[in-house]
Amino acid sequence: MPRPSPNALRWDGRPGHYEVYYLTLTDGASGVGVWIRYTMTAPGEAALWFVADDPARGMIARKTVRPIDQLRSEPGELRIGEAVLSDRGATGGFDDVAWDLRWTPSGRSYKHVHPVAERLGLAQSVLELPHADLAIEGTITYPRASLELNGARGGQAHIWGSKHADNWAWVHCNDLHNDRGEPVPGAFVDAVSVRTRRGGREIGPFTPVVGRFGGRDFLSVSPLRVLTNWSSYALTGWRFEAIADARKLIVEVDAERDHLAGVTYHDPDGDPAYCYNTETASIRLHLYERAPRARGWVHDGAFGAQGRAHFEYAQRTPVPDRELHLT
Repeated sequence: MPRPSPNALRWDGRPGHYEVYYLTLTDGASGVGVWIRYTMTAPGEAALWFVADDPARGMIARKTVRPIDQLRSEPGELRIGEAVLSDRGATGGFDDVAWDLRWTPSGRSYKHVHPVAERLGLAQSVLELPHADLAIEGTITYPRASLELNGARGGQAHIWGSKHADNWAWVHCNDLHNDRGEPVPGAFVDAVSVRTRRGGREIGPFTPVVGRFGGRDFLSVSPLRVLTNWSSYALTGWRFEAIADARKLIVEVDAERDHLAGVTYHDPDGDPAYCYNTETASIRLHLYERAPRARGWVHDGAFGAQGRAHFEYAQRTPVPDRELHLT
């Protein structure tokens, strides 16, 4: 049986399923970070989400809910009402926000859940990255602003499953620079770390990490690596280490508390999860190569991005004193 395309809708019409397509980007010229989501929950609804973190205008957050019959899927295209997502762009709008974006497909996709774990049903949610390294053109409008994007760096992802984790952290960045401040074309990192509940107790974290450095994929997604990659995360930061074959990544992510957009997700059974997301986080990565003669790891480069990484933290209860922009 052929493998579905990365952006193919996985919903088979039955209840107990949720699905999310999201695009994150940071406009290097203005510093504005944007997060756009196309979502569905069965039984229930489809929805469009829009969040912009604008240094000059503050946080803009909008959501519109549509009947589930406004969700339509065709080969290479997803629609919610008049909003469209394809492998070459995204268009849509509602209330006082709109987007008309285009990109060249970034090549191969990356899956965070190992095929064995997916086949055995060990993951309640599956994350796939159809477009890891995008240069985005087009326009985004929201109150008192219109962005003209010229190669804004970002990525597009697809999640599906039956229930969100108990808590998690996620990061994406494809706007990395080396220690000399030079862009590193083709480099990206995308990682998630989750704790989930099984048998009445919380287990984890489970930490799959994918990326590409020096023209070589970094895939730390085997069951062993997902279990043993070290991870420690909180509302405004995350530290983790991941190993893939003979390479190791050590990563630090930092987010400013006042630049976190608070939103509420709902599982198909109605349970809420409270998510705090920013497209203007900072990231620092150190890459190491295993050197048998040195009997250890040898530093192979450092990369970073100031205010151009995408980060999310979530838990099952709201964070005290943090605004929920969308519920």
